[in-house]
Amino acid sequence: MASKTYRICTLPGDGIGPEIIAEAKRLLEAVGTACDVEFACEDQLIGGAAIDATREAGEDVSALPPATLAAAEAADAVLLAAVGGPKWNDTRPGAVRPEQGLLAIRKNLGLYLNLRPVRVYEALRDASPLREDRLDGVDLLIVRELTGGLYFGEHRREHGVEGAGVAGAAGDKAVDTMEYSEYEIERVIRWAYEAAARRDGIVTSVDKANVLETSRLWREVNHRLNEEYPDVEGEDMLVDNCAMQLVANPSQFDVLVTENTFGDILSDEASMLTGSLGMLASASLGTGTALYEPSHGSAPDIAGKGIANPIAQILSVELMLRYSFQMDDAADDVAGAVEDVLNAGWRTADLADDDTPEDKRLSTSQMGDKIIAAFQARAQARA
Repeated sequence: MASKTYRICTLPGDGIGPEIIAEAKRLLEAVGTACDVEFACEDQLIGGAAIDATREAGEDVSALPPATLAAAEAADAVLLAAVGGPKWNDTRPGAVRPEQGLLAIRKNLGLYLNLRPVRVYEALRDASPLREDRLDGVDLLIVRELTGGLYFGEHRREHGVEGAGVAGAAGDKAVDTMEYSEYEIERVIRWAYEAAARRDGIVTSVDKANVLETSRLWREVNHRLNEEYPDVEGEDMLVDNCAMQLVANPSQFDVLVTENTFGDILSDEASMLTGSLGMLASASLGTGTALYEPSHGSAPDIAGKGIANPIAQILSVELMLRYSFQMDDAADDVAGAVEDVLNAGWRTADLADDDTPEDKRLSTSQMGDKIIAAFQARAQARA
């Protein structure tokens, strides 16, 4: 009998989601055995899979069914794989889309910030589109506000608006509202300063203060909080310059904090420093159950082929161990196991190149096998 049981709401979602979350569950079993704990996983529906299931059952069509939200609220952590795909790409006003499930679960769980660590693995330096000399010392943390801004503002479409059409005729007008309250900004930027104090002591706050009033408020809050943390260097950077600097000189960044929309875009850009979206995980934290997920999408074009890279999903388990369960030693062993496997030359299809030997190319489950074995070796050595 394990000394402790943690309940995890697992959300396989769409596309490659079920394949990669299966490897995360297998890893959790190995972690549980090594640490004398039990991880009780309960699958629930979200995204396109939820839309299909609720429609077929004749229920209100939803990307986040009530049962899923209830299970997430009752769990000790939520582990999400991926949502979305062209099957559900309905852009008509009022249509239910898979991404709405993700936005809704974050909102309902009170998850107001997202963490995305960006680290360049030595073994994968040649996979990055950047020159290798630009990757030296890259180890940054992106802190993104999650529940405000454009994504959660008012969205409306007006028809027949005079002068809105071609050549001044009547036409459609679309409105998306961006709003931020001071407290929403402060809690995210404060978290960034706390994190920077444990790292290299630099916070880069990203905004568009030369244009947006929300950004001017964001900048004011950053300056005020910087005064509370004299040992942390705070700076402001316009988002367009930041996008350029992430490519030109990414090692200058330690903790990068920004609002929802900018963070969504910049974190995807930063992910390519590693050479593959399949390498980066993220954590969404706040007042309720924390949620952990890969940074990549559902990759429906390779779903069911057994070739998806499970590493980002596995690294989301590392973050879960670290932030929800304070199991830092186990988290370190998971992170180290991933590095051991990569250093040994093992690759999934997205990481392989022309020089990768055929006997070093792995399927999804084979990569899971290698990482689990490496974790067990590290855990045994630690014991």
